[in-house]
Amino acid sequence: MERQQDIVLGVIFLVFGLAAAWGATSYSGASGVYPLVLGLLLALTGATVAFKAMRTTVSVERVLIDAPIKLYTAITIGVIYVALVVPLGFYTSSFLLMLGLPFSLGFRRLFFALTVAAIFISIVFFVFSILLERPLPSEALFASFGLGG
Repeated sequence: MERQQDIVLGVIFLVFGLAAAWGATSYSGASGVYPLVLGLLLALTGATVAFKAMRTTVSVERVLIDAPIKLYTAITIGVIYVALVVPLGFYTSSFLLMLGLPFSLGFRRLFFALTVAAIFISIVFFVFSILLERPLPSEALFASFGLGG
């Protein structure tokens, strides 16, 4: 059962990734580079999962949800995150997500969580605002302090 699930899921990711990459080729200029790369990475990941599953001979039943409370907590936080992106801005809400989700799931190392969140936000800023020159929507937090954003 697990083997069949992995093959089907891998093929689905492969098809969606190739479709996204193909769609990105029609974007003008450099705006299609990022979705093209993401589509190809998704396709590569799907192909890897499917290929690995095809090579295995063991197929056992797998528990889909091991901790349902944590799953529902993560889904709820994800919905809250999406709702906060527009009023707070992408960087602020993403930073809060990077802190809130691990803590709600039991992670208690604040310094480590702050470090990972700061590095993540820095990478996203570099990729979108500097490398791709595609700034994300302005930040409410920055605007409230008169920093622009």
